[in-house]
Amino acid sequence: MSDDTGIATAEQAANDARVLAFGRLLGAANRLEYILGRAIEEECGISHLMFEVLLILGRAGGEGLPMRSIAQEQVLTTGGATRLVDRMEAAGLVSREPARDDRRMQLVRLTPLGERTAVRAARVHAENVQRYFLDPLPAAHRERFAADLRTLSHCARDMLPRLR
Repeated sequence: MSDDTGIATAEQAANDARVLAFGRLLGAANRLEYILGRAIEEECGISHLMFEVLLILGRAGGEGLPMRSIAQEQVLTTGGATRLVDRMEAAGLVSREPARDDRRMQLVRLTPLGERTAVRAARVHAENVQRYFLDPLPAAHRERFAADLRTLSHCARDMLPRLR
């Protein structure tokens, strides 16, 4: 570890602008996830993580996705993704069917109830994102902020090791 960071004491570490900026990002993300996730759960009866999987499957279209793809998108173990999809299947939100070209692989697809739930939850979520995430920012900064977040997200995604 190099010592050219300018951090030599715990006080300097706690007050470093880079450390503070990242801490603020995490704090805001955690608080917003709690607020927005709670609203989805209260109004739609699903967790925020289930909502994210519904969105992933919505982007994939009718063909569905293998469990591994869902796990990679959510940075879950395949076992964690399987347990989550099991709960979603029990709730009638998704179904699993063998892939046409490889019957050993199971594809996860939205059910009609999953489609309706995704739409309902997205409407709730979009209103709350506007209210709690975008409205507090100056209107002139919103588009750039979203673009910067996309850049950070893609950079971090590309640095992650691929699940096997």
